[in-house]
Amino acid sequence: MKDRENLFWDRVREGMSAAAACESMGVNRKQGYRWIKAAGGRIPVPAVASSGHYLGQEERLRIADLRLGGAGVRAIARDLGRSASTISRELRRNSHPTTRSYRPYAAQKRCVIRAGRPKPSKLDDRLLAAVVEERLRKNWSPQQISDDLAVVFADQAELQVSHESIYQSLYVQSRGYVGVRLHRHLRRGRSARKPRGTQLNAPGKIRDKVMLSERPKEANDRKVAGHWEGDLIVGSASGSAIATLVERTSRFVVLVHLPNGHSSGALHDGLINALDGLPVLLRRSLTWDQGTELARQVDITTATGVPIYFCDPGSPWQRGSNENTNGLLRQYFPKGTDLNAHSAQRLLEVATELNHRPRKTLKRSTPADLLSELVSRKELAPVASTV
Repeated sequence: MKDRENLFWDRVREGMSAAAACESMGVNRKQGYRWIKAAGGRIPVPAVASSGHYLGQEERLRIADLRLGGAGVRAIARDLGRSASTISRELRRNSHPTTRSYRPYAAQKRCVIRAGRPKPSKLDDRLLAAVVEERLRKNWSPQQISDDLAVVFADQAELQVSHESIYQSLYVQSRGYVGVRLHRHLRRGRSARKPRGTQLNAPGKIRDKVMLSERPKEANDRKVAGHWEGDLIVGSASGSAIATLVERTSRFVVLVHLPNGHSSGALHDGLINALDGLPVLLRRSLTWDQGTELARQVDITTATGVPIYFCDPGSPWQRGSNENTNGLLRQYFPKGTDLNAHSAQRLLEVATELNHRPRKTLKRSTPADLLSELVSRKELAPVASTV
């Protein structure tokens, strides 16, 4: 099994996804994810490099044999297909200080130790770690922090760090000085990466559905504002839920308070109130999944003038902006909690915070700023964040 695990990591290092690596080996994906979890969510450093860049144990044994036979550096290099400088350096580093005899097993052991030794983390710098911690405590994502530091400290490379380095510092406690409990400020609050799966939604019985394929083409390229994606985040208590609406161009989020549950009737009333609060030119379309909570979609369209389109079954990526936003919202409304505990005012506070957070996809603009620009361009009234 260990050989299969090593082969799995070799293929991941070559650029294959975990799923593709498992499939190429005939291994169940769950086994691959178990290997990932056991490794702490990061690719382990190989004990012996398999790329051919470094000498391996078999080559070192061959060097010892040739050396005993009286072969010189250039002859050994030709035999192994290596450069003379590589062989010379190997002999210089790994020969006995007194007898000058080459020791292949000691050389291999030192190579393994060097390969397994972690490289210094940029976040070992306490000043940089403090700057990162400050932003994490404000619930900024590692990507947002990395982008911000690249702008704020454009002339100070030592105060710039990649988002992956921040994740590694949070997930692997030996990687830098970032606080050990700050993973709670990540979107999903996890202390290790978790493999992502797809949960299929069973299609409900919704009359007169209009599918996504019939949505206006202008909605696809996000150049025209007013096309929305919607969904529910559901709590643990029976019937507790929050409806989320995300504008596709600006990623502006509107949270719909549902104090009376998420039945089709409750959502009917909540969405009508939310959509009626939008300027007319920002009411172009709404895309939803196949949930039966939207069974009264025809009535909603009649009341608001907003046409509603439905995703294909089991295709959450067709509402990508909404799916991503729901992930952000779980930081404020964790799974397994009673969402009825949150007032409309609390929903407004959360929506406001998200709408004023810079986004990489918006070139560091915020959803609120971008939507305000769009609204101003159309000379429309301001839009509320919650209803």
